[in-house]
Amino acid sequence: MKDNKQLKAIPFFAAILPLLFMISSMALVVIVFEGGVHVPLIIGAVVGGLIAWKYGYDWMTIEKGIYDAIRLALPAILIIMTVGLIISSWIGGGIIATMIYYGLKLVSPSLFLVSICILCCVVSLSIGSSWSTMGTIGVAGMGIGLSMGISAPIVAGAIISGAYFGDKMSPLSDTTNLASGITETDLFEHIKHMIYTTFPGLIIALIVYYILGRNIGQHDMNGTNIDEILTVMDQAFVISPWLLLVPVIIILMVAKKVPALPALLTGAFLGWFCQVFVQGDQVSNAIIALTDGYSIETGNKLVDELFNRGGIEDMMYTVSLTIVAMSFAGIMESTGMLEVILNKIMKVAKSAKSLIPITEFSSFFTNVVCAEQYISILLPGRMFPAAFKKYHLKSKNLSRALEDAGTLTSPLVPWNTCGVFIASTLMVNPFDYIPYAVLNYTVPIIGIIFAIIGYKVEYVDPHSVQNTVLTSDQSITRSKELH
Repeated sequence: MKDNKQLKAIPFFAAILPLLFMISSMALVVIVFEGGVHVPLIIGAVVGGLIAWKYGYDWMTIEKGIYDAIRLALPAILIIMTVGLIISSWIGGGIIATMIYYGLKLVSPSLFLVSICILCCVVSLSIGSSWSTMGTIGVAGMGIGLSMGISAPIVAGAIISGAYFGDKMSPLSDTTNLASGITETDLFEHIKHMIYTTFPGLIIALIVYYILGRNIGQHDMNGTNIDEILTVMDQAFVISPWLLLVPVIIILMVAKKVPALPALLTGAFLGWFCQVFVQGDQVSNAIIALTDGYSIETGNKLVDELFNRGGIEDMMYTVSLTIVAMSFAGIMESTGMLEVILNKIMKVAKSAKSLIPITEFSSFFTNVVCAEQYISILLPGRMFPAAFKKYHLKSKNLSRALEDAGTLTSPLVPWNTCGVFIASTLMVNPFDYIPYAVLNYTVPIIGIIFAIIGYKVEYVDPHSVQNTVLTSDQSITRSKELH
């Protein structure tokens, strides 16, 4: 192995190769062979490792980069596994069945997509977590929508839009606090500045869901099927409004700033308790369901598809994909290849109008390469402050751009931790739900349009800016020293 003392700067043409190999193999494997995304990511990681070795990085350094990236994803992995427990225990405890039962009775099919999107907005805004929202309300929403005959990708898109609206706008959200903190922007100034791009995106999304819902309500509704589903669920589970206390308790816990993992584990225990003492299932069955998932045979195909799922084993595909994606990301970031690419991108910014679109593209690009939304906020958030100062732009322009693209585009990348979580929780392939996650791609577009026309782009007084402005390279060096 080569000595790290002989390290050479990796040029752009070499730094981009792992990404090109990953994307091209992704297109071949996923589109042509209809396979999974694991192998293309491994190919990208292998190419990245070989290039790093060629430029002087030894295996120990490359390995450390992989482990550091995986370590960053460990909280997400634990939550993914815990959501598996939640799904199986809430199905077994009749909680999901109760939510679906009353949802089918109370919500009009033509307004369902609008209703579930708004509900996810409110819950996520209250607790600051898109994952907790999708792992609880979202799972039930998928069941209600599918029972109404609505396409799964459309339902998932409405749930994702609502959940990420709250995740982006809530003062309790970790990404919201991260974006404001890394850019040294007041939290509530950051949130108020995001209103201009996020609320128009939400309105567009709700209009789309209203139009889709009207078409569904007029053409695809089958009242006989819904009555049959209600009857089957009533026979298979004890349906009671008291069971709705379980999700309410979890939402209140998270709203009271109880960390997500203990709150979700509490939810899993309460579901298990309900399965044994409310549904009357055997203790052994309830324990096995936590690992292998809940199992039921009702004779109704749709009901069986809705309720035969969950458990830790059901999440292992997601966990393995997260580890593989973070391995590729770890090589790209720890060897400086990602920084080389972003520096090349940053040189394109020749004016204030081009800087915000370039920042958004960089956040999205980081989501693609690093498969983690936190890095998509942290890395551009460290690299771009000097450029924003150079053009006399207030820091809240940067923090908004990071959230518009970093937070919201993470579910649009199938191998991103957010994409794999959604695929395993809502049981919809990201490539299928992407067209319907309207908020997640309209907000970045709105942000770019506003930047180009200069609307709601705020400047500081040029005379209040220090005469000496750091170059981007100096800013990166300073950020590394601080971090």
